[in-house]
Amino acid sequence: MWCVRPIPLKVPPSATNPSFDAIVIGGGHNGLIAAAYLGRAGRRVLVVEKRELIGGCCVTEETWPGFRVNTAAYLVSLLQPRIIEDLELARHGYAVLPKDPAFFSPFPDGRCLFMWQDAARTLAEVAKFSARDAQAFSKYEHNLERIAGAFASTLMEPPPADIVAALAPKLTAEELKSFEKLLTWSVMDFLDEWFESPEIKVTLATDGFIGANGGPRSPGTAYILLHHMMGMVGGKRGLWGFVQGGMGAIPNAIAGSARSYGAEIRVNASVSRILIKNNEAYGVVLENGEEIAAPLVISDLDPPTTYLKLVEKGILPEEFTARIARYRTEGTSMKINLGLNGVPEFRSLPGGAGPQHRATIHICPSIEYVEAAWADAREGRPSRSPLLEMTIPTMYDPGLAPRGHHIMGVFLQYAPYTLRDGNWDDLRETVTERVLDLIEEEIPNLRKILVHRQALTPVDLERKFGITGGNIFHGELALDQMFAARPGYRSPIQGLFLCGSGTHPGGGVMGACGYNCAREILG
Repeated sequence: MWCVRPIPLKVPPSATNPSFDAIVIGGGHNGLIAAAYLGRAGRRVLVVEKRELIGGCCVTEETWPGFRVNTAAYLVSLLQPRIIEDLELARHGYAVLPKDPAFFSPFPDGRCLFMWQDAARTLAEVAKFSARDAQAFSKYEHNLERIAGAFASTLMEPPPADIVAALAPKLTAEELKSFEKLLTWSVMDFLDEWFESPEIKVTLATDGFIGANGGPRSPGTAYILLHHMMGMVGGKRGLWGFVQGGMGAIPNAIAGSARSYGAEIRVNASVSRILIKNNEAYGVVLENGEEIAAPLVISDLDPPTTYLKLVEKGILPEEFTARIARYRTEGTSMKINLGLNGVPEFRSLPGGAGPQHRATIHICPSIEYVEAAWADAREGRPSRSPLLEMTIPTMYDPGLAPRGHHIMGVFLQYAPYTLRDGNWDDLRETVTERVLDLIEEEIPNLRKILVHRQALTPVDLERKFGITGGNIFHGELALDQMFAARPGYRSPIQGLFLCGSGTHPGGGVMGACGYNCAREILG
């Protein structure tokens, strides 16, 4: 267990007259949520963010004139309904545009697959590939929705010591057995039990690879699939959507709520050290030398950054520090953002804007393709033919780009943080050109309409957003790094807490980590 014994909070002698009750390090969505709940409870809270804007990886930036780009995170589903309601985020500008269709997968033989919000339309699409799979699909979705719903009910609570026992009263025996498989199996082993069509399986399996340090047959990737099914948009479990105004509207709405409760938020305020005396946190030191006192310090940064960089060496217990050093945080993902001056034309569906432009688009023709991509990454090479997940948010929200222009986001898997040969600064453009070649196989006019591009390797994600190893989840979502095995909200230092995605229940724009940390503090 990472969680340590609760200690009653008290004000250290060094902070007898602090200006704030709590300082939150990092203005990501979890840090802002923790600040909002503490402010709601009457605490005086200061959030300090090192960048010029809040949001962490959940930001919208004017990367090129007139183009407001979702630089890193690009879709929403996991943000918890209770948080949305408690903090009145709709009143502060939060609105979601549900995706429909959900997925579009083109295949080399010219066929393509859509998955829609409407169940009957999806079943008709699945039947094009397998009548048997069309019969199994409704039961599969019901099974996964039931498990995801039961699991989601545990997210806004401390991590259970035994997650299977926690879900047992909420699921049938068959569903519980399926949940146990999702925790430990590979995504392909799980899908093989349900379906026969390779096209259906690879389309569904993509959610098991996103952000994962593993391949289709790697144990534990089935859980990544479940993790992406736990949220909902418009009351539909597992559905994702675009945020009106871009992903940055999420932290802006949370910040609006936090400020309404008296929280203060400062940008361009990078923390260099957490102040600790007699095993008690009592404030922070900014890089400009300014000291700010508070009896509570809450870090939205990942565990290694918090404990190995901001806490002076020798203060934390040696065993604790060693475990943090072993905590796996290397990422395998890359994000490429494109600015276009026209509409992409798909080889498999020629013509103007259509449903294919409104879906999450997969360039992922087969499981063998993904296995080869993972084999490259496992050997320390960028995948020669990576899985690509693409979205065009301007099809829903045209105001994000100049009139007649579009933004395309490309999430790439696999791009290992540690390379066997070379470095990412030298390979960035080579990999980007290879990705554009792959996209052109399906979108032949891509380079004709391409006017801007931005490529963020795992090293770039680490530099820009401060996430160790470029890991989008603040640490691998593997069974030995989940639930109570994830770093706890309380640290061994009194008054020092962790509220970021490195804690339970993990990564994604979910907010449960910030909520749970605030609840831990408030008792």
